[in-house]
Amino acid sequence: MTPSNASPKSVVLLVPDEGLLFEAAGLADIFNQTNRFLKEAPAGGSYQVTVVSALSHRVIRGRSGLNLLADVCVSELDPERSWDTLIVTGRGVVPEEKQPLTDWLKLAAPNARRVISVCSGAFLLAEAGLLDGKRATTHWNAAADLARLHPRVHVETDPIYVQDGRFWTSAGASSGFDLALALVEEDFGSEIARRVAQYLVLFLRRPGGQSQFSRFLEGQSARPGPIRDLQVWALEHLEEDLGVDSLAAKVAMSPRNFARVFARQTGVTPARFVEQIRLEAARQRLEQGRETLDAVASTCGLGTALTLRRTFERHLGVTPSEYRARFGMI
Repeated sequence: MTPSNASPKSVVLLVPDEGLLFEAAGLADIFNQTNRFLKEAPAGGSYQVTVVSALSHRVIRGRSGLNLLADVCVSELDPERSWDTLIVTGRGVVPEEKQPLTDWLKLAAPNARRVISVCSGAFLLAEAGLLDGKRATTHWNAAADLARLHPRVHVETDPIYVQDGRFWTSAGASSGFDLALALVEEDFGSEIARRVAQYLVLFLRRPGGQSQFSRFLEGQSARPGPIRDLQVWALEHLEEDLGVDSLAAKVAMSPRNFARVFARQTGVTPARFVEQIRLEAARQRLEQGRETLDAVASTCGLGTALTLRRTFERHLGVTPSEYRARFGMI
């Protein structure tokens, strides 16, 4: 998107009490750094950030014991104004907070170009009815609760952020920074976003479909024993035959019994676990090295570059080459 010399893009950061204040502070820093680079850009542009408290005072108490001084209270903010971007950075912990925020969001959201949540802020958007019928995500540890409490929301547990029209939701804490960089790129182009990410030592930019957490951990058996030992062995032998029959033979079980025991202990099927760990290994190799795609695919047990590409597109929504360009460290 090519920026213009239009008026500043208004960004409202709604910050409930008892949250992780680095979310709000980090987002504000990203937008502020963007403004610094935009001063040097021919087309100009800027963000105007307003930090808003949920209660009647402007002191936002963080979970860590630190406090943040807001610019205004939500009761002082006109919901009828045409806002560019509304961002909610938490869910609120007391009724006195939640009701004013959800009431304000219901009135303000129709007038905003984008409505966004970071981490558990998705709960407030959902409680305001703004995510009904939409795809959304939140922190992986809260996703089941979001789905249970708000069945009309199509909760996706894996991505670090999800865009559904003008509504954006992100997963835990720092994934909000990935989303913010995506907003900067949408508003002012990839070069500005790249410079901001480079200056703040952030990744530019993890695709929204990237997993919230390591697949090495997701399917790990919760108990010591043969299944966990087998998983460790599989991680070290990705290029070998990791089919059900082969894995079952290593723990002296019939394939049928092995598949049942494995799923019970890990929560995933053997085939899904193997695909996950191979994908995770391929991601790490793409992030950290310059091997050819065929070499990465072979080392990780995915066979060919074509299979690698299909696996990445199915799970992450990007090609291996795109993933490396966005997330590679070398």
